[in-house]
Amino acid sequence: VQLVESGGGLVQAGGSLRLSCAAFGSSFSINSMGWYRQAPGKQRELVATITSGGGTTNYADSVKGRFTISRDNAVNTMYLQMNSLKPEDTAVYYCNVKAGPFRYWGQGTQVTVST
Repeated sequence: VQLVESGGGLVQAGGSLRLSCAAFGSSFSINSMGWYRQAPGKQRELVATITSGGGTTNYADSVKGRFTISRDNAVNTMYLQMNSLKPEDTAVYYCNVKAGPFRYWGQGTQVTVST
């Protein structure tokens, strides 16, 4: 499975960005999908997850009310709408996909929030 991420960049605090993660080449149905992030010197952490049908979402406390995860199963693409961004949101954001018994990671996209 190839995961192609896009949408990262530099934004001022209070601004918004939308990340996308498109999955290609899966022989299995794509089940749960999620976004993780890793800031310099820190461990990778969960940001948000969404179930296969999109009916259940889960968010880290630090992003609740500001970020929204969604997916379009017709095109095997997941999104992360990030609003009211803060400097502490600065990190490399990775998408993660479970397809059959396997998990896959995207290459990461940099999000930088300036003060």
